[in-house]
Amino acid sequence: MDIAVLIKQVPDTDEVKMDPEKGTMVRDGVGSIINPLDLNALQEALKLKKETDGTVTVVSMGPPQAEEALREGIALGADRAVLVTDRLFAGADTWATARVLAATLEKTGPFDLFLAGEKATDGETGQVGPEVAVMMKVPFSTYVSEVGLEGSRLKVRRTVEEGIHVQSLPTPCLLTVLHDLNEPGMPTLAGKMKARRSKVEKLTLADL
Repeated sequence: MDIAVLIKQVPDTDEVKMDPEKGTMVRDGVGSIINPLDLNALQEALKLKKETDGTVTVVSMGPPQAEEALREGIALGADRAVLVTDRLFAGADTWATARVLAATLEKTGPFDLFLAGEKATDGETGQVGPEVAVMMKVPFSTYVSEVGLEGSRLKVRRTVEEGIHVQSLPTPCLLTVLHDLNEPGMPTLAGKMKARRSKVEKLTLADL
């Protein structure tokens, strides 16, 4: 199973400031990390990779410095990293971001499964994952707290307000996951060395 994981580099602080004129986040002088829920998505991808003898590709849209997050993804066990970056993407809303990511996944695939965190800590909309799925015309599930293989399908448990919702989805499909899904791992020394050596593929708007 070839899996793509959408990851986002977010500010490592709760004291986020906004530019009142542009309406965008001020990131200067603020440390960055991988969005925490995206780490749960990556951990699940690594588990499924072992179970299916597959591959894991981490994909991110962001400024050039987002390459650091992708290299961390490789250090954690991903096989491949793709960064789509362009000044023309600055200030993109969730719809524009989803269009770019969907086009990137279609160009760099095919993939059997797409995973992402339920939401990002800097926006908390939870919109990008489902929007990407709709644009790619693949089924999707949100609030996923458990994933299992069921032949050629995936059986997922969703934790929702009413309780637990169980779904069976064909592949390819997209899942956005909750923190309860698993416990993210730590990078190994070998992983860190691989991350330094690995090439991060870079795409621009013109490439898409």
